[in-house]
Amino acid sequence: MTWNRREWLTAATAAGGLAHRLSGAAGATVAVARCASYGPGVSAVLGTMFDQLGGIDRLVKGKVVAIKINMSNPLRERTGFRPAWFTRWTHPDVIAAAVQLFGKAGARRIRILESSTEDAHPLEENFLIGGWDPDAILKAAPSVEMENTSGAGSGHDYSRLEVPGGGLIYPGFDVNHSYADCDVMVSMAKLLENRTTGLSLSMENMLGITPVTIYGDAAGYEAPSDDPYGSRNAILATGQRQPPHTSPAEKDPNSPREPGYRLPRITVDLLKARPVHLAIIDGVESQAGGEGPAPPPESQSRIRLVKPGVLIAGFDPVATDAVGAAIMGFDPMADRGRPPFETCDSTLRLAEEASVGTRDLSRVKVAGTPVAKVRVSFRGPS
Repeated sequence: MTWNRREWLTAATAAGGLAHRLSGAAGATVAVARCASYGPGVSAVLGTMFDQLGGIDRLVKGKVVAIKINMSNPLRERTGFRPAWFTRWTHPDVIAAAVQLFGKAGARRIRILESSTEDAHPLEENFLIGGWDPDAILKAAPSVEMENTSGAGSGHDYSRLEVPGGGLIYPGFDVNHSYADCDVMVSMAKLLENRTTGLSLSMENMLGITPVTIYGDAAGYEAPSDDPYGSRNAILATGQRQPPHTSPAEKDPNSPREPGYRLPRITVDLLKARPVHLAIIDGVESQAGGEGPAPPPESQSRIRLVKPGVLIAGFDPVATDAVGAAIMGFDPMADRGRPPFETCDSTLRLAEEASVGTRDLSRVKVAGTPVAKVRVSFRGPS
């Protein structure tokens, strides 16, 4: 019997789900480490964390590794006078450290990926627009490349990722080829709140794999648009319209149109369709009060800079985000109506119910620095 790539991916997804369920039954390990500042020392800290997880050699050796970073738009805006790398984007030193370690562990090819909602520029150019030369990242290991996945990019067409079991909102997604043509998926996020989903960690980061040519406000109706532009509000957040006819429509157009209902469930669908094998959260420096450079005018919150001085990593993205939530001063077992999920359902709960991983910290082994020693309240004075 000969299988095509889609059949292999479906089988791998099912196996990944089984592995997560077994991991959840036995407990998950999440590595936590103090990291006071960015710079060359990040690599040693991250290397120790990978060792505490049992090593990454078996995960990446000989494999194509995709790293979905967090570099959300707008590209040119800072939080006050602080560059976005220190406040709301994955810092390049963390990216370069991971790339270097993956290369040493034998990764065959490493792809750095992010989807812009402003342009179709090469991702390298968006790094430069954001004020950082990507050269050090590209040279941190052999065969490193970058791609702006806001559209089809270097692929001839989009790849379809189907959700095992049919999904909560969508049965499948059309994405840039890089998210299908990889063996290992790494979600590299920032330690942040999110005004719609409560948390903006490794799971919510995966919302960004959806190309805006298909899921953006300016997407075509009959087919994907030629140019990527606009937020994912009309299709994903509020469901005011469906994706182009060429892509899977949502299962139930009569389901709630509320972003706090939809986005957590769409996130879980994406995690089932494109499982995350390794989650890394950059909490060396961040900001409290939201994930953007400034809160919306109607918001009562304010943005303030924080320096948790921590890195978090784990093979279970749910457990990793649960530890991240606890470090931020939140209860991972909380749900709608309690911080940080005042106006939304908990993605942590929904992902756990979907057998993606575990949010119960009593079933999570924290290796390295205890949570209590690095906790920083994102809702109070730092």
